Amino acid sequence: MKAFIKNTVNSAARYLSAFGRPSKRENMRLMNKRGDMPDDFVIREATIDDIKLLAKLHVQTWNETYWNVKRKPTLETRLSQWEEKFNEPAANHFCFLVINPQKDLIGFAYGKRYAHDDLPAYRGELNKLYLLSAYHHLGLGRKLVTKVAERFLSMGIDNMVLFGTPRNPSCHFHEVMGGRRLYAANGEFHGGYAWDDLMVIIDR
Repeated sequence: MKAFIKNTVNSAARYLSAFGRPSKRENMRLMNKRGDMPDDFVIREATIDDIKLLAKLHVQTWNETYWNVKRKPTLETRLSQWEEKFNEPAANHFCFLVINPQKDLIGFAYGKRYAHDDLPAYRGELNKLYLLSAYHHLGLGRKLVTKVAERFLSMGIDNMVLFGTPRNPSCHFHEVMGGRRLYAANGEFHGGYAWDDLMVIIDR
């Protein structure tokens, strides 16, 4: 019963968080107003030269997602985190960026190898996935996740996990992309998802 109540509260929080986000119609209108086309957006791999802009975008997208959190990560914190990530062996992680036609960085996905005793069957982790809210519902998130799946498969990794928060309004997107909810032993949903076969993403 306790888990049911907690899951219901988190579901309501996801709904309220999503309520203030731009709709697909609004974002399509803005895209048309800019004269952009879906194929005009570029997805490429990040390099060490992208760290400053990536850290800035991380702050902005995180703040949009968790707007009701009082203590938010600073740009200095994000810079330090990304510098640390890019110092790790390149074979263990990767990051894809989304660039709009105006050459602005608007989204990113970070993936890495996963090896933990809690979920020993999984070998890949979609660690971060963010897109500016003005670019939601345009198919860019789907393309990003597909890129991540393709990269993992090229590494010989055919499954992955994602750990988020149960109040993140993007939970529905993960389910649309074939993610399976991970529940704790007591039945609570903590925002985690698993893909047992990454071809589920590729085939969508």
